[in-house]
Amino acid sequence: MIEKNTNLEDVVSLISKKVAERLNGQMTGTNPSTTHKIEKKTEESANDYNQELASMIDHTFLKPEASKCQLEKLCEEARAYKFATVCVNSCNIPLVTELLRGSSVKPIAVVGFPLGAATTQSKVFESKEAINQGAREIDMVVNLGALKSKDYGTVFEDIKQVVEASAPYPVKVILETSSLNDEEKVVACALSKTAGAAFVKTSTGFGGGGATVDDIKLMRRIVGNSIGVKASGGVRTTQDAKNMVEAGANRIGASSSISIVKLSSDTSSTKGGRKTYGKRYERKPYVRRGSRVVGSSTIAKPQTGKSGGY
Repeated sequence: MIEKNTNLEDVVSLISKKVAERLNGQMTGTNPSTTHKIEKKTEESANDYNQELASMIDHTFLKPEASKCQLEKLCEEARAYKFATVCVNSCNIPLVTELLRGSSVKPIAVVGFPLGAATTQSKVFESKEAINQGAREIDMVVNLGALKSKDYGTVFEDIKQVVEASAPYPVKVILETSSLNDEEKVVACALSKTAGAAFVKTSTGFGGGGATVDDIKLMRRIVGNSIGVKASGGVRTTQDAKNMVEAGANRIGASSSISIVKLSSDTSSTKGGRKTYGKRYERKPYVRRGSRVVGSSTIAKPQTGKSGGY
């Protein structure tokens, strides 16, 4: 019971204390067993999975409401399945760095996320802060407004300064391809490569579109094999991931990472004990020639760039 003479600070203090007691009680009563179940399930699951795909995956959780419990689970999964990295918002880097300590999994921070509309100075500061707190890769969002305005000097300088601020660690440039036409995609890839980026990346996952096979092929053609291409946004199944790899991606950003690498959902062929992705056939749109309709198929040629791309 709160007395009438109690001031506002005392009320806030009392409420905070009661809430903390209740939360501590809930945590004490439920968390240990829940954590045990998560760890046990992860350990069992990690015995049978596609290690080649796993080594290309940035295990991702970028929702703003990400809780400590969710981030702990994300890192447990990444360690168990030996994903390449864990990709989170920069405010979560200290926790993720600690949770991944002693493993091969690297922490990634997104910068200027998800709009890319922050100033270059703020992106530089965020990159430096994230690296100081343990990030070992930076995924920055390109300045879309400047790109659309053909202000290429601003786009280039924005990327270049983040690359320099993040050195020696690699920077991926998120293009948000669903918002760009082909010309803009080509220019963005060329500027990213020239500015020293280690990867170009399709999407934030928050922009209303995701990675497509056609975009990955285009991006790979522009940057060649000297830097990486990351497919991110909408990659949810084993086949989705394989399609992206065949098109030229050497890194995959996904939140459904375990579903992607589980061998129970893996339909790739095996030759000589080694797993192969096989040839993927794409059906081209039908084209009318006079009164005849002609259909044809093409084979997408697998890319042979090194995993990691930097």
